[in-house]
Amino acid sequence: MAKLYLTALVLVCFHYFAVSDFQGDALYAFKKALNATSSQLGDWNLNHVNPCSSWSNIMCNGNNVTAITLPTMGFTGTLSPEIAVIKSLSTLNLEGNYITGGIPAEFGNLTNLVTLDLGNNSLIDQIPSSLGNLKNLRFLTLSQNHLTGSIPETLSTLPSLINLFLDSNNLSGQIPEQLFQVSKFNFSGNKLDCGNNSRWSCDSDSTNSGASNKSKVGLLAGPISGLMVTLLLVGLLLLLCKHRYKGYKGEVFEDVPGEIDRKIAFGQLKRFAWRELQLATENFSEENVIGQGGFGKVYKGVLADGTKVAVKQSTNYERLGGDASFLREVEMISVAVHRNLLRLIGFCTTQTERLLVYPYMQNLSVANRLRELKPGEPILDWPTRKRVALGTARGLGYLHEHCNPKIIHRDVKAANVLLDEDFEAVVGDFGLAKLVDVKKTSVTTQVRGTAGHIAPEYLSTGKSSEKTDVFGYGIMLLELITGQRAIDFSRFDEDDDVLLLDHVKKLEREKRLNIIVDENLTNYDIREVETLAQVALLCTQQSSASRPTMSQVIRMLEGEGLGERWEEWQHLEVIRRQDYERMQRRFELGNDSIYKQEAIELSGGR
Repeated sequence: MAKLYLTALVLVCFHYFAVSDFQGDALYAFKKALNATSSQLGDWNLNHVNPCSSWSNIMCNGNNVTAITLPTMGFTGTLSPEIAVIKSLSTLNLEGNYITGGIPAEFGNLTNLVTLDLGNNSLIDQIPSSLGNLKNLRFLTLSQNHLTGSIPETLSTLPSLINLFLDSNNLSGQIPEQLFQVSKFNFSGNKLDCGNNSRWSCDSDSTNSGASNKSKVGLLAGPISGLMVTLLLVGLLLLLCKHRYKGYKGEVFEDVPGEIDRKIAFGQLKRFAWRELQLATENFSEENVIGQGGFGKVYKGVLADGTKVAVKQSTNYERLGGDASFLREVEMISVAVHRNLLRLIGFCTTQTERLLVYPYMQNLSVANRLRELKPGEPILDWPTRKRVALGTARGLGYLHEHCNPKIIHRDVKAANVLLDEDFEAVVGDFGLAKLVDVKKTSVTTQVRGTAGHIAPEYLSTGKSSEKTDVFGYGIMLLELITGQRAIDFSRFDEDDDVLLLDHVKKLEREKRLNIIVDENLTNYDIREVETLAQVALLCTQQSSASRPTMSQVIRMLEGEGLGERWEEWQHLEVIRRQDYERMQRRFELGNDSIYKQEAIELSGGR
């Protein structure tokens, strides 16, 4: 019997290593093809045979790899077809990198795949028809690449598909009729023919309704000597297994789920245990607070695997609308995936806690780098500020024009634009964001936002649109140029404008824009400063209809179309100024006639 047990254990270990080896080999080949650096996937090491033990960005069920999540890592290589041997894979997310080459036809062998996200890369060639073999696929995102050719008819045969995003490629031909039955789709930014579905404009959102038991092996009594030998052999095998399985973590975290979990069903997000985040943040130490606002606090933390995170703790979820705000932020960030938008790693909910987990942005926010520098920290130089302006515009442009339904952020400001390790802009804090039906031009709601950044039409009517964000973006540009806050009451004592926008307008009329530049900047091109200021003033016009869209802003920042719009703005500004001065004179003259009439009445007979 002891021999039988030993044989079984040997077979188990052999299977363990065999499974680990082929998965590890495939993943290592995948890493090499992506041109991953040692700092990116340094723990993907063939000396650690089992990827499920200690490799980062990997999720497993037992020893089977089920998810690979590598968004916005900066990869510049290609996709290795060898990954297709991991048949247990259900999620493959490589969004927001710089991956080139084509999509391997072998990906059609990943028959358990539920989510495939290759959006926002530089992929070329045609969409392989073999993807039609992925009968379990529910979420397919290939947006913002350089894919060509027609949409394969085989995608129409996918029975589980509910989200299909192919926007912003170079696709052509007619869209297969059946794909308009998918719950959510986006085909915009291509050269596609909608066929009989022109009512969707090729870019709409369909409104169709549309731990296992383990066997136990026991030891039976036998001769003492035989049993001792067996135990020694078993001990050696277990020691070998333990040595090869280096990533074992002795502490298992569990939490009692809150009611809100029933409403959250985002497969790509990780559900953290509260204890896990408590340890990561050193018991939510005040020394780890990196941000604070009406929503609560944000803590810097380090997970057990060494990943640095920012943990946002909601303190107002018990108030009216608090849980709705929490759910809104989860939904928004899960829907909107772009290299210039903050990525949500996961969440934690208990009966008393609501926590969101994001990647840690070591350079904090633009506002922090402009106005809260510690001694010895470098300032944001001019080239970085220009990159921030363009990156923020691209992130907002994606929300407005590539999400379906589109998303209005409603609180665009320097404090909500974060900076990653390369000082690239990442738009965050979606707590006030709003999903907007593409058939509606505006949404009426309670006014929310930050004073000095709120568009006038939103403040007066409660109606917000994407032009509300454009206004906030314009104010953010002025913050970048000047380093100042949107409202500064210290200027009140200097007989100057409290609002930064009015202050800049006044200096522009006086042709003194050079004096508004952040005094911390020592090396900049005044012509580029004027360009950014002109874009800011176009974005902050009183009339929302006169403001540019974010895609137009991007083109202006890239050197296209600014001159004509600026000349028109100056002409209208002169007319507006003349009208204002004319009304002011009439008001003063009216007051004078009133005073004269009063003087005549007083000097008359009594």
